[in-house]
Amino acid sequence: MEQEGPRPGYPAQDGWAKLRAPDGSMKLEFQWDERYVPPTWPTTGGEQQMMMHLDIEVDDLEEGVAWAIAAGARVAEHQPQHDVRVMLDPAGHPFCLFAVPG
Repeated sequence: MEQEGPRPGYPAQDGWAKLRAPDGSMKLEFQWDERYVPPTWPTTGGEQQMMMHLDIEVDDLEEGVAWAIAAGARVAEHQPQHDVRVMLDPAGHPFCLFAVPG
């Protein structure tokens, strides 16, 4: 992961986190926003909606949940499926962990 920032005159948390494919063909960039409002989960009318959603396949669902919690995520209160775990990252963005039965 590469980090850039903060920009001159901005708070220390300003900047970007960047993930790049080794061959440079793809990248994901995450930028700090001073007006950020965490999304609600589940979706609620009139409230901030999710801005992205990632589905992440794990070998074992409970081990994946433990890994995500250790990395700073939390389990969302609302869980619509028994075989998927909706997690919230430290900034409140929902993402899902799932395991394909083997």
